[in-house]
Amino acid sequence: MKRIVSIQDISCLGKCSLTVALPIISAAGVEAAIIPTAVLSTHTAFTEGFTFHDLTCEIEPISEHWQKEKFDFDAIYTGYLGSFEQIDLVKKFFDDFKTDKTYIVVDPAMADNGCLYKGFTEDFAKAMATVCAKADVCVPNLTEACFMLGEEYIGEGYSREYIENILKKLAALGPRYAVLTGMSFEEGKLGVMCYDKEEDKFFEYYNERLPVSFHGTGDIFASSFTGALMNDLSVEDSLKVAVEFTLEAMRKTLAEENYNWYGVNFEQAISKYLELLSK
Repeated sequence: MKRIVSIQDISCLGKCSLTVALPIISAAGVEAAIIPTAVLSTHTAFTEGFTFHDLTCEIEPISEHWQKEKFDFDAIYTGYLGSFEQIDLVKKFFDDFKTDKTYIVVDPAMADNGCLYKGFTEDFAKAMATVCAKADVCVPNLTEACFMLGEEYIGEGYSREYIENILKKLAALGPRYAVLTGMSFEEGKLGVMCYDKEEDKFFEYYNERLPVSFHGTGDIFASSFTGALMNDLSVEDSLKVAVEFTLEAMRKTLAEENYNWYGVNFEQAISKYLELLSK
């Protein structure tokens, strides 16, 4: 059985980060190991009253123990990182555990809709670019990509040339595959665009754009993509699976009359995920 380690925070309730990654990766038939960078009572969209405990001090001891036990991983998948120290520790983890068989997938979760998340700075975005530099695949949204590259953010009405330029600059940081999520060149459509720098070619895939947005869909996308990749699907096919599964999870949520505002009902779409993986 293949093994993925995911390094990101865990919100005890809220359907994001590790509470999404663990079940989705497990459903893909892959062992899911974790390094929690922090534990929160809920995710931060609850705005007030949530608890937070930083686990930065545990990252290196966990890594050292695993090295002594000679564990290895088929993929290392990182999500939200909360500090410069965590960035440095994650890069060291990559160096310690990367082998010829290991895929590194980085989701630089730190911004959306033209703005950095609260507490982050442009310097932090530049530091996150050094994490993407060590990845095989990086999967930012357009906002995150622009902050990492110091490029002007154009949220709507962008040209294909503009997006292709962003993708090539992302790939120039280091990863073979640069992916932009939340892409749209046609009304009513939403999906991804990818650049493979070794083949010097672009790939894109779109499906229905729903007139809503939900917290945690980026985590669902990145987790299902990594799970598909570990099922020996190509990067392109894994991106298709992630688009389709995320959309199905959103559809399931909207079908429930009094759905929770804080996350997507991805659990009800797992059967669709398994179907997509088997095709």
